[in-house]
Amino acid sequence: MASPAPLVAPRAGLAAALEKLLGDDLLAHVFTVGEDSITVRREAIAGVMISLRDNLDYQQLMEIAGVDYPDRPERFEVVYHLLSVTKNHRLRVRVSTDEATPVPSIVPVWPVAGWLEREVFDMYGVLFAGNPDLRRILTDYGFQGHPQRKDFPLTGYIELRYSEEDKRVVYEPVKLAQDFRNFDFLSPWEGADYVLPGDEKAGGTGEAPGKGAPTPMTAREVKASDDKAKAAPPPTPKTTEKPADTGAGNKTNKAAAKPSKDGAKAKPAAKAKTPATKKAEKAPARPRAPRKPKTGGDA
Repeated sequence: MASPAPLVAPRAGLAAALEKLLGDDLLAHVFTVGEDSITVRREAIAGVMISLRDNLDYQQLMEIAGVDYPDRPERFEVVYHLLSVTKNHRLRVRVSTDEATPVPSIVPVWPVAGWLEREVFDMYGVLFAGNPDLRRILTDYGFQGHPQRKDFPLTGYIELRYSEEDKRVVYEPVKLAQDFRNFDFLSPWEGADYVLPGDEKAGGTGEAPGKGAPTPMTAREVKASDDKAKAAPPPTPKTTEKPADTGAGNKTNKAAAKPSKDGAKAKPAAKAKTPATKKAEKAPARPRAPRKPKTGGDA
């Protein structure tokens, strides 16, 4: 598997150097997708960090993250990401712990670890012995539980909101059915054995639940229907192509064909003229005298 991140050249001789430097404190060393990861004893984490900083030139602590494996006896992993600026190399250091066993703090080694350890404590509940200010940092005051644990309910049991009536933030129980709070983490597309709402609509079609209702038309019938819809419509015949199409009958058709008594033909109605228009047509046309320029003012 290729690494999705930009590749960094491996550090030659790192495995031998780690075994010689850490000794029994080194439990495992894995090189995967171009990255080095080591697992060390929990009690020795502070001394391991000092050795890596002073002897292998990992000067910076970039991040501390938590991982939850509920099936393990020690369900939590605390993962430290180190960077060597001079060697242009990164190293991942792991330790394991449970809910009650604290991990030694590395604040004396890197002071920035204070806030990073607080994040892991807030999200996972991992305790850090020696942290000078181990308080929640991301959740609110009085928050119960640790949100990034795998068994934490997705919706929670208590919600908070700002009350205009009380002019303060109030806590209220979440009014949700228990079915919407607990999940089995199974995707219906990956073989879940339950039936989702709406699957019954596919019943009687010979298909498995969840496949949807099939179309009653074959592919040939669908194509013929589309071609018919795209074709131009036939020309519309005239409704009075002959006298019989009028529907008035022979007597009416004969009466309509006769000329009027005075023999006059239909003429378009002339547009009525107003008195002013008639007077203007009778008056002779006179040339208009030029207007005199106004005196005064700018020329």
